[in-house]
Amino acid sequence: MDFVHKSVLLNECIEGLNIKKDGIYVDGTLGGAGHSSQIIKRLSKNGKLIGIDKDTDALKAAKEKLKDYQNVLYYHGNHDNIKEILDELDIEKVDGILLDLGVSSYQLDERNRGFSYLGENVLDMRMDKTQKLDAKFVVNNYKEEELAKIIYEYGEEKFSRQIAKNICIERQKEEIITTKKLVEIIEKSIPSKFKNKDSHPAKRTFQAIRIEVNNEIKPLYQTVIDSIDCLKPGGRICIITFHSLEDRAVKNAYTDAEGKCICPPGLPYCACGAIKKGKNLTKKPILPTEEEMNKNSRSKSAKLRIFEKI
Repeated sequence: MDFVHKSVLLNECIEGLNIKKDGIYVDGTLGGAGHSSQIIKRLSKNGKLIGIDKDTDALKAAKEKLKDYQNVLYYHGNHDNIKEILDELDIEKVDGILLDLGVSSYQLDERNRGFSYLGENVLDMRMDKTQKLDAKFVVNNYKEEELAKIIYEYGEEKFSRQIAKNICIERQKEEIITTKKLVEIIEKSIPSKFKNKDSHPAKRTFQAIRIEVNNEIKPLYQTVIDSIDCLKPGGRICIITFHSLEDRAVKNAYTDAEGKCICPPGLPYCACGAIKKGKNLTKKPILPTEEEMNKNSRSKSAKLRIFEKI
């Protein structure tokens, strides 16, 4: 299966990065190189693009798509480690960073990766296939309370407790190893009157388990701060989120990076240690147009936030 992914908010990201032709840019979620193919077109031979991805299939597809360009560096790794990656590549600062968070269309559609609740496949959900933790381990080994918490917080599923309880009951009978079996458990855990005709009943739980497997939320705030630290003066970071917790982490990081003092008004000096690193250019996130949402339903929950380093 070809690595196909529709790039969300493409034009808005390219405009937001304010690309300099001789600059150095990082695509921390390279994927199928949809955004990167537009970045590289705007760079001269003196410019440089660094593509990072946890998914080796994505890197392989991106190398093929960008094969005509010599000024691209590919790195199999996690954007959470951006400081270490740039240090390893002997690059001190960059002109722009793009993060398109969440799962790609390819990963969702490639059934044997276990991301999809459609069909019958082995529970996996790893973006990085070299890591040990997978969905099968989470489903069969996490305590009931842990499962309920993850499904509620990451999936915003109101029936999280019942789903977690039924998972634990069923796994005592036999190990849960397929997506189909997990879907059956979820479906029987949600009362019929609460099932939405426009949304699959397993969607929220699968999203929650995927986020846990790939540790998508916990490090994000620090990743944004680290990324801002890696920018040159005037450099920009564009981040697309698809989940309320992701967006909150990005928004909070941007707010803190603006260095607004939170000390009580009467103090003669700043004691909170606020340091202004730059400016949030999007007090309200940029959303997809109606046209884009109609063409690509997966863009409906997307939000873009942009920060500029001083």
